[in-house]
Amino acid sequence: MDIPRPSCALLILIVLCLTQLTECMNGGKINFREKEKQILDQILGPGRYDARIRPSGINGTGDAPTLVRVNLYLRSISKIDDYKMEYSVQLTFREQWLDERLKFNNLGGRLKYLTLTEANRVWMPDLFFSNEKEGHFHNIIMPNVYIRIFPNGNVLYSIRISLTLSCPMNLKLYPLDKQTCSLRMASYGWTTDDLVFLWKEGDPVQVVKNLHLPRFTLEKFLTDYCNSKTNTGEYSCLKVDLLFKREFSYYLIQIYIPCCMLVIVSWVSFWLDQGAVPARVSLGVTTLLTMATQSSGINASLPPVSYTKAIDVWTGVCLTFVFGALLEFALVNYASRSDMHREMMKKTRREMETAASMDAASDLLDTDSNATFAMMRQCEVRMSPPRKNCCRLWMSKFPTRSKRIDVISRITFPLVFALFNLAYWSTYLFRDEDQEK
Repeated sequence: MDIPRPSCALLILIVLCLTQLTECMNGGKINFREKEKQILDQILGPGRYDARIRPSGINGTGDAPTLVRVNLYLRSISKIDDYKMEYSVQLTFREQWLDERLKFNNLGGRLKYLTLTEANRVWMPDLFFSNEKEGHFHNIIMPNVYIRIFPNGNVLYSIRISLTLSCPMNLKLYPLDKQTCSLRMASYGWTTDDLVFLWKEGDPVQVVKNLHLPRFTLEKFLTDYCNSKTNTGEYSCLKVDLLFKREFSYYLIQIYIPCCMLVIVSWVSFWLDQGAVPARVSLGVTTLLTMATQSSGINASLPPVSYTKAIDVWTGVCLTFVFGALLEFALVNYASRSDMHREMMKKTRREMETAASMDAASDLLDTDSNATFAMMRQCEVRMSPPRKNCCRLWMSKFPTRSKRIDVISRITFPLVFALFNLAYWSTYLFRDEDQEK
């Protein structure tokens, strides 16, 4: 049975009057929470919205891909592990896209957006972190996630997550190196024909102001695109490159200065008496073992790589200097025994020459005194000492070869070590960044 048109108009008028009367009884206030419920039931009700279907493209075109804009807020970077080549980061991840099926009346601008906490109620991009090793959401006290639906159909998805990401490192310049760690985000199932990720315009990545790392400094970060092609199609990809510079002061105090001190302590044996065998041996062996322990401790905290690192050059040369000081004492000990043997041979020879000279003196008494005087004059002229240069004159102050070896070592070892330091720091501190890659 059809209701006459005047009756329909009268019914609508009665409903409006009752609505106005209800608002007047409530003091003219609108219950926006009730309005939100009604709008959510209207746009997400059964048979109205299907979360399995992706939104249309620009201007409602079904053929164009859905554009999803991404931005990040880095809350903290807890660690950068050299051995495992990974780093951990906590961030707030946000995505924004347009879904025209979710448009609603904003009640004259008084309803800015609707908030959801269940991500499965609406369509979501299938983004994943391609270089992620581990990750988890935060659920204390409530799940740290929300979805905002704006009147024009824009959807904002925000979530707080913690990730452990792989970071392949080049340790050739360790610990004077810089490392670039990436954060890669890509679509898992939708190709670029259906879904495209874009960086949000204007400051897409933000970093907390008081970011402090124990052994690194975040110098800068760069955003870029990293689309990948596979057998199943081309997939949209975004990446953030974080450039970390290693703090050198820690390694200077913990590694470089102690190694220098060990090398200098090994030189003390050059100033000890060559007869102090226990002191020189114990000093050399102790510094050698300490240096070897220091080197093994450094390598224990680093992955076994096939190339030579800057720290390997330093510890290897320092270990060589300490070992050279120990070998120097072995050479001094051998030269000392040789000097003793030579001194005994000279003493025996002098005794034999003294006996022979006494026999010759008795024969000379019978010869003419003038002839003897002339021969002695000629011998004095012939036996005049040759001229010596400064080096030989200085070395002549140390009659034994063992003492000369010690004196030469006192000068040679520090001089060569100083030249090594000059070459080492010049090579690694002022190396071109292009050569580091």
